[in-house]
Amino acid sequence: MFVAPDPGLLRLRVSLRAVLGVGLAVAAAEVAGLSLSASITGGLAALLALFTVGDATVRGQAVTTALLPVVGLPVLALAAALHGMPMARDAAFVAVVFCGVYARRWGPRGHALGIFAFMQFFVAQFLHAVPAQLPELYAAVALALAAAAAVRFGAWCVERRTPLPMPPGPLAGAGLDRPSTRQAFQATAACAFAVVIGQLVSGDRWYWAVGTAWWIFVNTASRGETLVRGFRRVLGTVVGIAAGLLIAVPLHGAPGPTAALVAVCVFGIFYTAAPSYSWMMFFVTIMAGLLYGLLGVLHPGLLLLRFVETGVGALGAALAVLLVLPITTHAATEAWIQRALREVHRCTSEAARRLAGDENADPAPHAAALEALLGRVRMALAPLVHPLSPLRARKARARQILVLLDACAREVRGLAVVAADPDASHDVRLTEACHRVAVALEALVDTEEALAESFGPRPATVPRHDPGAEQALAHLRELEQALTGLATPLRREPRPVLATT
Repeated sequence: MFVAPDPGLLRLRVSLRAVLGVGLAVAAAEVAGLSLSASITGGLAALLALFTVGDATVRGQAVTTALLPVVGLPVLALAAALHGMPMARDAAFVAVVFCGVYARRWGPRGHALGIFAFMQFFVAQFLHAVPAQLPELYAAVALALAAAAAVRFGAWCVERRTPLPMPPGPLAGAGLDRPSTRQAFQATAACAFAVVIGQLVSGDRWYWAVGTAWWIFVNTASRGETLVRGFRRVLGTVVGIAAGLLIAVPLHGAPGPTAALVAVCVFGIFYTAAPSYSWMMFFVTIMAGLLYGLLGVLHPGLLLLRFVETGVGALGAALAVLLVLPITTHAATEAWIQRALREVHRCTSEAARRLAGDENADPAPHAAALEALLGRVRMALAPLVHPLSPLRARKARARQILVLLDACAREVRGLAVVAADPDASHDVRLTEACHRVAVALEALVDTEEALAESFGPRPATVPRHDPGAEQALAHLRELEQALTGLATPLRREPRPVLATT
């Protein structure tokens, strides 16, 4: 969390904007005279709108934000209507889980809408909402989304000047081979387990187990990733509960200090989400304790119950990924590595064309896409490089892959910067170096296409010893070395190195 890079201070700005958006949403609910429960609902709706919407363009983000109430409000009404019918409520909750995960196949928009729908059902359980409360809850959600949109698209549109890197799309497949379909069944099984066992533990706070199982499946693509995320969620919850005993309990729900600390937690959730899931859960747990304090029900026993329910949800998720249509760590890892290597090729190809004088070629978007894909590779390899992993040989080779892929990304970024320089003139040596990079990639990428051909014919130009060309050559040499080095950990044995875990 403390050493993770933050280019352009993007995470910092997005985190500060989230505090502003959530604060404005709560203030709007208070000014409108809504109840405390409605204010909390509005604050959470604003947080979700700012946290989950991740379309590549500002227009796409605005459309997704506008669609949030379309899916969220009916689910909120359903949850409130079924408040007094436990069996029907539980069945509906599990159905919402399946639909919410299944929707991820439609990319960032489906992902955001699925999360928002699930959380509206969850919030209804958190607040014990009944139909009579729906008008003010609807008003709170509407005010919150309007406030979040005003901040995000009006007062502080970070994405307009600094476009967010487009998140990688889901892994491809058809039917049960598609990870999103398998995960829909896995999450449904995990949440059904959480509903049953969670209610045996507590008839009032069982939904924490369901929430844990649900969120463990967010942004994971294999059983190894899911197991690691479950461990990190439990770890962050335990540390958060310990902090809650020292921070939230002594406050006894005092409005001023509680509001200030909730703002700190909102900032922490956004700022740590990308680099550390455990730290994000730490802030989520403290915030939950503070909200319970506002509602007047916080006590040490409640925090202990939160820990037990978290364990139930994590256990349900672990059993589901191991027993229900498992997605092996190797399958997911191999797919993400292949996508990353193809992105290296695209960026190098664009840089070669730009250096050859094609002003329409731009390697920068591909360099940004590569960064996002490497984030997914790190998540996929997390089970193998985890400190508790007993597979030492695989851990060493997985770390080697990460080091070499990071080196590729570093050289690609440098190459993109050089290519953007209008003074970087074309040099025949650059084209030759790009072809050598393509040859190295051909040994690593599963494709029937000849990657080297995409760089075009070799021009008959003479070498130019200008600084831009020399810098580009240096980046290409280092990139070629990194790709050549990857051949050993990726292809040394007949069976792929990242064996199923």
